Amino acid sequence: MLDTEERPEMPAAILAARAADAMVAGIEADITSGRLGDGSYLPAERELMIEYGVGRGVVREAIARLASRGLVEARPRFRPVARRPGLDAALGALDGIVGHLLSDQAGVKNLYDMRVFLEASLARNAAIHARKDDIAALRAALAMNEAAIPDSEKFYATDVAFHAALYDIARNPVLPVVHKAFTAWLSPHWMRMPRSPERNRVNFLSHREICTAIIERDPDGAERALLNHLSAAWEYVRGTFESREAPEA
Repeated sequence: MLDTEERPEMPAAILAARAADAMVAGIEADITSGRLGDGSYLPAERELMIEYGVGRGVVREAIARLASRGLVEARPRFRPVARRPGLDAALGALDGIVGHLLSDQAGVKNLYDMRVFLEASLARNAAIHARKDDIAALRAALAMNEAAIPDSEKFYATDVAFHAALYDIARNPVLPVVHKAFTAWLSPHWMRMPRSPERNRVNFLSHREICTAIIERDPDGAERALLNHLSAAWEYVRGTFESREAPEA
């Protein structure tokens, strides 16, 4: 016998979410296929409402999702602009997953170890393949790092720039984006680390040791100096968890 009972209506929130999903998928397909070229404007809000048969709220939710994935550049009072997905967008899509990793010490350690593994290889590569302009850039980054020792905020910025120079030497466009992601993901722990001119000087001396080994074309020495530096730094990162977990007096 056929079931003649009426099924309950689906909640409006679920219907709106599904409509936003369909709209995101449609616009994403237009961007990745080239139908909407990089830098071109999306159709006006009212046109999208008519095309997808949805309300203004659904359109705005879909645009916000696309913007969070780097597929659309959205600014108040301006038409959204299509952006062809690139490396930044790809890594940005991992933010949610990485956010879970960063919620405990084990997750942060896994991410940190991945950075150590990569930078050790980059230090070796730099010692073997660095060109004159690479060496000049590394020296300049080191000089700025030394000059910033008295100011911990500036020192942090020059610390990031020194490590970025190692990623640049490989001349692989993926690597600087990876470094940018590592910096963003681990920055909250960096900011909680104890800072002082004395500690800054210790880090500078480690940077100088890495730089010297690279200049002397000593890949083993460059890798060793890099590993020693990041191993010591981890002890300070670990302290950011211990300080949060310590019971109140």
